[in-house]
Amino acid sequence: MTDSSEDNVSRQTGDPAPDPANVDQGEAASAEASWLEVEAELSRPIEALEADDPLEAKMFEQRRLRVLRTVDPAVPLMMVETAFLASAASLVYLVNYYFPIGPLLRLFFSIPIALIYLRWGNRAAWMGALVSGLLLSVLMGPARSILFVMPYALLGVLLGVLWLRGAQWGFSIGVGSILTTFGFFFRIWLVSLLLGEDLWLYATTQTTDLLEWLFIKFGFLAQPSLELVQAAIVVMVLLNSLVYLFIVHLAAWLLLDRLGTPIPRPPKWVQVLMDYE
Repeated sequence: MTDSSEDNVSRQTGDPAPDPANVDQGEAASAEASWLEVEAELSRPIEALEADDPLEAKMFEQRRLRVLRTVDPAVPLMMVETAFLASAASLVYLVNYYFPIGPLLRLFFSIPIALIYLRWGNRAAWMGALVSGLLLSVLMGPARSILFVMPYALLGVLLGVLWLRGAQWGFSIGVGSILTTFGFFFRIWLVSLLLGEDLWLYATTQTTDLLEWLFIKFGFLAQPSLELVQAAIVVMVLLNSLVYLFIVHLAAWLLLDRLGTPIPRPPKWVQVLMDYE
């Protein structure tokens, strides 16, 4: 009797009973929309790092959005590209170690990992860095693998983050130079540990001889102090890192544009110097 009266009341009021399936679908749709908003916000370039030209920044954003891909678990394209680019980075490092042809191949140590980040995002880039390190540990041993991962694989991930978010060249070169400088001193520490010799002492001795020669040429009757020698080493390593990162940016700019994965535009004077449109 009570159930029939409740049914009559619901019919009179005209309010249908809520369907649990519709409620679940609505909650799932709202959750998916919220997650898409979060992803869009995370992929938005930093306002402070946008290019000076608003039109150029807008064009870069349009090109960048065309490059971004969605991961489909049923399609193994992400896994194939990640494995291919990670192995390419490892083989470039391997060839450069056994057949050094100057600094040319060194420019491409980090670009494949950065390309993985630009095409497939954060998780794929870290997978590529890890796979390249594991491959080199098999081919060359753990020590050489560590020297590749730090700093070149980490630099590739860092450049991918900065390029995807539209960072200006000055900012990305500065941050990358800090990481590369830290990687140089990490290399000195690790090699000294493995060889049982103090390579920092050797670098200090060579830099002291260089400073003494400069002092004699300029007529300074003084002996360079230890603090001056160590500061000179840091400055020289940092300048070398700045030049290296600038050339890496040039190589990535010319190469990745042709692969349909653009990076932020360089300063105007670089475009004029390279006569690039």
